[in-house]
Amino acid sequence: MNDLADLLGKEEFAGRHLGPDEAAQREMLAALGVESLDALVREVVPAAIRLKEPLKLGEPETELQALAELSAHAVHNEVWRSYIGMGYYGTHTPAVIQRNVMENPGWYTAYTPYQAEISQGRLEALLNFQQLVIDLTGLPVANASLLDEATAAAEAMAMIRRSSKSKANAFFVDAAAHPQVLSVMRTRAQWLGIELVAGDPQRLDPATVFGAHLQYPDTYGRIRDWSQMIGAVHAVQGLVSVGTDLLALMLLRSPGAMGADVAIGSAQRFGVPMGYGGPHAAFMACRDEHKRAMPGRIIGVSRDAAGRPALRMALQTREQHIRRDKATSNICTAQALLANMAGFYAVYHGPRGLARIAQRVNFMARLLTSCARAVSTEFFDTVIFNVRATEEVKARAKQKRINLRYLDATRVAVSLDETTTLQDVADVAEVLTGERPQVERIARELAVEPASIAQRLRRTDAVLGHPVFNRYHTETEMMRYLKRLENRDLSLVHSMIPLGSCTMKLNAAAELLPLSWPKFGVLHPFAPPEQVRGTLEMLRELEAMLAEITGFARVSLQSNSGAQGEYAGLLAIRSYFAAKGEGARDVCLIPASAHGTNPASAQMMGLRIVVVACDKNGNVDLADLERKVAEHRARLAVLMITYPSTHGVFEEGIVRICQLVHDAGGQVYMDGANMNALAGLAKPALFGADVCHINLHKTFCIPHGGGGPGMGPIAVAPQLAPFVPAHPLEASRAVSAAAYGSALILLIPWMYLRMMGARGVRKATEVAILNANYIAARLAPHFPVLYKGARGRVAHECILDLRKLKETCGATAEDVAKRLMDYGFHSPTLSFPVADTLMVEPTESESKEELDRFCHAMIAIHAELEKIKGGAWSRTDNPLKNAPHTALELAGDWPHAYSREQAVFPAPWLRAAKYWPPVKRIDNAAGDRNLICTCPPVEAYA
Repeated sequence: MNDLADLLGKEEFAGRHLGPDEAAQREMLAALGVESLDALVREVVPAAIRLKEPLKLGEPETELQALAELSAHAVHNEVWRSYIGMGYYGTHTPAVIQRNVMENPGWYTAYTPYQAEISQGRLEALLNFQQLVIDLTGLPVANASLLDEATAAAEAMAMIRRSSKSKANAFFVDAAAHPQVLSVMRTRAQWLGIELVAGDPQRLDPATVFGAHLQYPDTYGRIRDWSQMIGAVHAVQGLVSVGTDLLALMLLRSPGAMGADVAIGSAQRFGVPMGYGGPHAAFMACRDEHKRAMPGRIIGVSRDAAGRPALRMALQTREQHIRRDKATSNICTAQALLANMAGFYAVYHGPRGLARIAQRVNFMARLLTSCARAVSTEFFDTVIFNVRATEEVKARAKQKRINLRYLDATRVAVSLDETTTLQDVADVAEVLTGERPQVERIARELAVEPASIAQRLRRTDAVLGHPVFNRYHTETEMMRYLKRLENRDLSLVHSMIPLGSCTMKLNAAAELLPLSWPKFGVLHPFAPPEQVRGTLEMLRELEAMLAEITGFARVSLQSNSGAQGEYAGLLAIRSYFAAKGEGARDVCLIPASAHGTNPASAQMMGLRIVVVACDKNGNVDLADLERKVAEHRARLAVLMITYPSTHGVFEEGIVRICQLVHDAGGQVYMDGANMNALAGLAKPALFGADVCHINLHKTFCIPHGGGGPGMGPIAVAPQLAPFVPAHPLEASRAVSAAAYGSALILLIPWMYLRMMGARGVRKATEVAILNANYIAARLAPHFPVLYKGARGRVAHECILDLRKLKETCGATAEDVAKRLMDYGFHSPTLSFPVADTLMVEPTESESKEELDRFCHAMIAIHAELEKIKGGAWSRTDNPLKNAPHTALELAGDWPHAYSREQAVFPAPWLRAAKYWPPVKRIDNAAGDRNLICTCPPVEAYA
């Protein structure tokens, strides 16, 4: 033992987080010809921006100590029974789903299904979610989830504007939509140049708007038939979206049956904890004619090379990295893990089980109206009561630790849910009236039939008839179904996922453990602050740690994705200029190498995009930047820059770049996607950025969940601090439905930073840089590294240049990506930011043994390419062109010139543990030509 800290195990967690131990690090440094990590950092990070002193994050804690500290925070949370509603409801997460999905790294460590052949399990799960939404909304196309209900409504408004034939510039919103939905829609409308009109739909003149958003049931619980209103808007060429509730739709006539064009809402109450605001999967469904304008991801059915059904993300040409400033949305992260949970909740309960839950919720609401006289007459789960004085009700509610929604001095709203019992109803009735009812007697006399729903509004069509919703109702069957799907996917439980720009690092079990603690999980996002002191303490500490790492004055945790963080950062900048009387500043400079969400976010903020060229080394072309700054000086608002660059290098000129923009009166927005190469080594605020977003699902260990959840908080300089996103119930500068976005998963970065401490955070960054340079050096003789820094090094990722393969042997970067599946690896990032390249990011969590295994695979593939090049293998029939190879094709005739062994066991380690791709290469074009986004019949898989 070297010292007391070592004896006490204070840095034990950092040692478990980092892949290579000290001995392995020395070997790797020797291979690079560098004497120490510090010497390597001096070669990689420009001297002008390197920190001179360590971060002030304090000493690291052990796993047990950090959990104990967090538990002490949890004690300050008071778990009251919440009947606040507003789109958030109590729910029971079936234990079989909590244990086998939410707490299972086979589900939460997978990446977005861009490589569909090794993502078939979660693609099927997301298809189930789409089928659930399609059935219940009565609309034929659904996407695979959005961030939350409020942003889904804002996306629907933007989608309707693109699709509507009306020439009006105003959009109508039902004033009885949830308040947080209205707040986010106001933010979005302002910068899109849309005039937002909120009011009573009965008073709307449809000719004055290009579309409308109606709520059903509304925030006060009312259920209204919108058929005539929708017809009236259609008559003047407008379109209509409806905000709705999936559980209510088990009993209610669907929005599609009323003529709605789009339906949105939250799937939270399908088994996903409230978590003080998220993460929860929002949903969107639309009419078939609008599917190509729909934001987010759609899972579609296609066929593989063997002609068998296979699933994939459809219509991918709409993704931002292709459409850039013409993108219809900046959505990058979805809420895949939560959509999967909601879909599995429906699979587990089935149509009968869901109908029973919906009827029980409605029964409890009607029972409450029988126990305490209500104003409401037609409702599903939310009821309004007139009381003598809400202060008296509040006093009784406090005694029973019950949260209600107080509308004004004499009106109280109560929303009941799946968790409500007869005794809960009796307690709420007593709080409202001061008298305890004989609840069991009243319940026996009450009809089970949903009498509070008018006959004309009741659902009459059957839903969820597909076999997947009718087979897995025992826990044994459900457990096996979940495992069967899990086994069809490649995740971090199998091997490294070396994705450049996406940072697929360890998501430690100790970081995720607290997500299941009820003291954090069951909190309503609009619970009174005094009940959530523990969560707020934790959030303040996380903000302080992130401010210290970035050097900024203030952090806002609201943005629940990286792209949302971009939007929030640009919102702060535009609001700052507007407050200064410089609202005319509307030019946004974006380097050609930027992430595709950058121009998409700028477009959504009403900015004019001007592209800045990059030089042959991948850096911002300073001469071109100077020209563009001079040309647009009077109207320059912001430069968006990713640092280190999207090309995986630290640009030497970053200080000069920021200075040029500041001298012209503009602000610098830094995309923090590559913070994994900065944390502990340099602070964006000190080298010139004014705001940066931080991908907590990258550098700070929130797992990717198969395509989400993510979090993208922003850190800002003092001048921008007054303009960060506001609480959605307090001001119209919100970007997400809840004040802290997906607050539940903020426990993960808090745990990570407490266990790593200042030294651990810096060491993680140094090792990430070491691992990337080790891979670059090992693979350079076989695949040239496209961009390097001034001293010949890369940052935390490197781009392998495969552009000449087509000419030399008829192969492509995609062929290499698919062949890696046969070696048991997920491909690096394919063709981004440069076509026909692979961008590799190993992260600090991968051991030297794993890095060597990946390098072995890539070098072996290079040897295979040489065989094609030399004519030993055909250009059209070889292991790369036919990859991936499935177990099924081994059992049939073997028509290829290479052997079965060369196809499926090309490396020695595969004999001990082989991941088998479940399908062959998927035909993307066929799936786009004939889009099917519903569950295919079971016979299709036979």
